Amino acid sequence: MRLPRGRLNNPGWGHAGIGLEYDWVMRIVSLLPSTTEILFNIGAGNDVVGVTFECDYPQEARGRRIVSTSAMPEGLSPHEIDEFVTAALARGEDLYHLEADALYSLDADIVVTQDLCAVCAVDVSVVIEALSYLGCNADVITIDPHNIGEVLNSLIVIGERTGHLIEAESVVDRLRARLDVVRHAVTGLTPPRVLVLEWTDPPFAPGHWIPEMVEAAGGISVLGQTGEKSCRITWEEAQNSAPDVVVCAPCGFDLEKSTVLAKQVRGHFPGIPVWAADANASFARPGPRLIDGIEALASIFHPSSVPPCPNIVRQLVE
Repeated sequence: MRLPRGRLNNPGWGHAGIGLEYDWVMRIVSLLPSTTEILFNIGAGNDVVGVTFECDYPQEARGRRIVSTSAMPEGLSPHEIDEFVTAALARGEDLYHLEADALYSLDADIVVTQDLCAVCAVDVSVVIEALSYLGCNADVITIDPHNIGEVLNSLIVIGERTGHLIEAESVVDRLRARLDVVRHAVTGLTPPRVLVLEWTDPPFAPGHWIPEMVEAAGGISVLGQTGEKSCRITWEEAQNSAPDVVVCAPCGFDLEKSTVLAKQVRGHFPGIPVWAADANASFARPGPRLIDGIEALASIFHPSSVPPCPNIVRQLVE
């Protein structure tokens, strides 16, 4: 087991004035909203000194210094966002700006980043190059989950590397217990055919952990493969997949914004229930709240067996 990095701080007298006591402190920069959430969830929130502009959960994270910002203009439509991202990636341009001065001034012991998706956050190669250029010796933790098991394991990895392994194991045990409750509740029930849209203009079928979330909730994911990237599809392919339920969970959108997009999607699926989802909270970010998303999906698919989750999903009413 690797010992967590850190530094000694605030020496004081030990019990009965015998010997010295030290606080072991650590300075952590998180370059992903999901890892920021994980760090706070396992008790390492006080050690977090830097975050990204997207790190909005928990609320306390908003008080940390921002070290990563978006290169994308604000106010773009989903179609314009897709065009911007496609063009930038084709040119080999980064979609995020790493604020080197901020990173240097924070004097981090650990930087948590990802090697999963160039659209989601600063690429790990950019982080390593920046640290080398700045002369920083921070330990880089790279998180790269492709399914639910790997997402839960990322909590253990971060817990071990930050000195919060026991807390991380406890969190994972509770999450697995909740997942077992859902799976038990939907066992033996008829699974609906489910189309989750990770983007709406153009439409994208889901990838990574989302098809597995659908299956854990007692459904059949009609498009997309667990562990693979999300993929562009046509509306004809979406309609031909013959879903019983459509869930609009566009990456980067909360419930209110997803609802707006779901209203546009509904016209492609007459007579089929269409739901909007808080993708930011419980679908797109590989953190503890994915279990909230599974519970919410199960409440859609099997409402007589699983209680509703109104703050995560919302059905569009004709």
